[in-house]
Amino acid sequence: MTSPGGGRVAGKVVLITGAARGQGRHQAIALAEQGADILALDLCADIDSVPYPLATPDELDETAKLVAATGRRVVALRVDVRERAELRRAVADGVAELGRLDVVVAQAGITALGAELPRTAWADTVDVNLVGVVNTVHAALPHLGAGASVIATGSLVALRPRRAYDEAGPGSAGYKYAKLALAHYIHELATVLAPERIRVNAVHPTNVDTPMLQNDSIYRQFRRDLEHPTREDAEGVFGVIHPMPTPFVDAADITHAVLYLASDESRYVTGMQLRVDAGGYLTVNEFRP
Repeated sequence: MTSPGGGRVAGKVVLITGAARGQGRHQAIALAEQGADILALDLCADIDSVPYPLATPDELDETAKLVAATGRRVVALRVDVRERAELRRAVADGVAELGRLDVVVAQAGITALGAELPRTAWADTVDVNLVGVVNTVHAALPHLGAGASVIATGSLVALRPRRAYDEAGPGSAGYKYAKLALAHYIHELATVLAPERIRVNAVHPTNVDTPMLQNDSIYRQFRRDLEHPTREDAEGVFGVIHPMPTPFVDAADITHAVLYLASDESRYVTGMQLRVDAGGYLTVNEFRP
């Protein structure tokens, strides 16, 4: 079922966190191409415990330009998802300009891997990847009505068995905890909001070909046997968890899932833990009815 007026999400207003680059930017552009106006939010600053550069203000500006080039309206704001008061103001400002809010895509996330990182890496990762999602959704809830859709980005990591984190450091443990707790949160929130016809779902990607994956800190974790591993070195083992032969999926693969869940095509889909993982779940989990 296609939205009236052309485009799968025509007439909808979509909030996306982490919109400056990577998956968030790809989703913002794709949903705009399908008829949505976009409220694009991002921190656009580094976090001390994260061992790779985060998005910049210029990158958020570029996302806004690319969305505007589709002919849709866009509001782009720098917001820290760890601060709910900031999010409330941003959502209110976006709704005032764009007129409504129909879809929330809680995409913002970090990964901080390395045994040498301080224990604050655990706290920072949980604050962004779990608390940031909760803050985003709760700031948006007063503006959502029947037919709205809430989509959170989880991770295949949440759905795989726990493992030792000594070598990967506190940030790795924080990532696992945050994404697992997020999956539970989505399940419970979907149950609460279903009678109001507000849908709540999670998308769980495996490795995605974005700056969060393609950086030196990740390469070192995948190739600890090398002093200065390259992208080519790491990509040789990225796919070890996948039965399908690929080192990673593309941002477009996640966007396809998000677009489906944002559109009325999924109007009766809620509480879904949708895996886009090249089969990574299958290698370590038995069938569960």
